[in-house]
Amino acid sequence: MRIALLSYRSKPHCGGQGIYIRHLSRELVALGHSVEVFSGQPYPELDEGVTLTKVESLDLYREPDPFRVPKLKEFRDRVDVEEFATMCAAGFPEPKTFSTRVAKLLRERRDEFDIAHDNQVLGYGMLEIEQFMPLITTLHHPISFDRRIDIAATRNPWRKFTLSRWYGFLRMQARVARAARRIMTPSETSRRDITTDFGVDPARMQTILLGVDDAFVPPPADRPRVPGRIMAMASADAPMKGIATLLEAFAKLRTERDVELILVTKPKPGGRTERLIDKLAITDSVRFVHGVSQDELVELMGSAELACVPSFYEGFSLPTAELMACATPLIASRAGAIPEVTGPDGLAADLVTAGDVGELEAAIAALLDDPERRARMGEAGRRRVEELFSWRAVAATVAQAYAEVVEEWHEQGPMPTATKRQARRLPRHTGRA
Repeated sequence: MRIALLSYRSKPHCGGQGIYIRHLSRELVALGHSVEVFSGQPYPELDEGVTLTKVESLDLYREPDPFRVPKLKEFRDRVDVEEFATMCAAGFPEPKTFSTRVAKLLRERRDEFDIAHDNQVLGYGMLEIEQFMPLITTLHHPISFDRRIDIAATRNPWRKFTLSRWYGFLRMQARVARAARRIMTPSETSRRDITTDFGVDPARMQTILLGVDDAFVPPPADRPRVPGRIMAMASADAPMKGIATLLEAFAKLRTERDVELILVTKPKPGGRTERLIDKLAITDSVRFVHGVSQDELVELMGSAELACVPSFYEGFSLPTAELMACATPLIASRAGAIPEVTGPDGLAADLVTAGDVGELEAAIAALLDDPERRARMGEAGRRRVEELFSWRAVAATVAQAYAEVVEEWHEQGPMPTATKRQARRLPRHTGRA
């Protein structure tokens, strides 16, 4: 099968989008399919046999100069103007502008692909693509959860207003999701929440668990874990990831124990995380790591005595599964799909209430004091990953979904609601998955 895999941004080493694109595309190629990834900046890392087509944008949020003002010569067409104007109005334009650009590209190459796979772009251009080729969608989780948590975390009225503007693209995403032929989602939690927040009929959704790359393995026996080392993998300045809760719990632990915290992220200079670290006087005990290779990341995971996933919500949480694959004991929030990933028996992780500093502190202290339980927990997590989280199995299931959508599209034609104007009027589905 000839597959066009679409992703408006695909950061390679953090965030689910780039990781999903890389591993799914590799395994689809291994199964004999042809995969071409269409991505905006930042571009993904891809494996041999996968083609990358760069869908260039103005890259307004790039490091080290986010929210930059482009030079006049950078503007190529009206889509570039729309992208810049939306940013200036405090909106986030990338899903819509990427979808417009990629729809034009695919229309010119429609005979080269059997199906297009939308990786949570959910821009109006996806409705255009459905008109001339089969389209399937992955929706990892509704970003409405990010919006609620971000707005609740700020008391500044102007900041609340600009955040509401930033998340304005969600209205479009909900409309496009309701018009989608089939949506693949990585957990039953996401499936339920997409129905509730986006109004999508659960009958048009399919839960397909994500995988863990084979490179994530426990450390060798001759490489002991570093005593007192705690780690977390999350965007430091995103309130939804709960890093502030972890920092406060760690600060309390630090007064009585010789511990260190490694955060695999790059904080904003002078941002909320750096300010909180200074306020808690733990600068000498917290280390940020970013830009590392996958091998270095695996080594780091295997060096920690335990890891924390303090998120307020996750649609799946790949870092959780990757840490389990490295047999690293976990303390995680009882939030979103995290309990689905760690398992119902409590063997692979201690689950705590999201945002509860005291509960998190007590759980970390208890686990640091119990090396035998850490060993059992690590072994249980590794077993669960081996049994459930295989990228090859994910790719095989996704390929079957492709075949069903292609057959349905050719038999029934494009979705009758697949126009921008009609999508605005689509009713919400009010049932629950």
